[in-house]
Amino acid sequence: MKRMKGYALVFSQFLLILIILLPLGTPAENVILASVVVVFGVAVGVLALYENRPNNFNIRPDIKEDATLVRSGIYAHLRHPMYASVLIVMFGFVLLYPVKFVFVSYLLLVVTLLLKLFYEESLWKAEDSEYEEYMQQTKRLIPYIF
Repeated sequence: MKRMKGYALVFSQFLLILIILLPLGTPAENVILASVVVVFGVAVGVLALYENRPNNFNIRPDIKEDATLVRSGIYAHLRHPMYASVLIVMFGFVLLYPVKFVFVSYLLLVVTLLLKLFYEESLWKAEDSEYEEYMQQTKRLIPYIF
């Protein structure tokens, strides 16, 4: 049952990303600002992938059998930098295509990723006794805030 929850959250995430990326003929606006936001989001994701190599990366929130808690690099500041990366990049597309259905899809993506990260954190707490301490030292998505 747990695996199905992980798959459902990933499916929802990618469906919402697809909707955001396909604005159906909406004219682009704020191109420079949107591009800067997207590049920043990609940089956050690259830093997270670099620290999380080679065996921890998992698109599902389920913890892999051989996964270890990463606390270095960007993970020293954020517990979920890949989720932050996705939200930053997709916000760039909200700026690029500022229409209601893209904004609503983005809000649903935020909710989906929050559900996904809370689920993942519950699994980590059950898996690794150090995770509670790690939670006290880091924020989820936004340094010093949340």
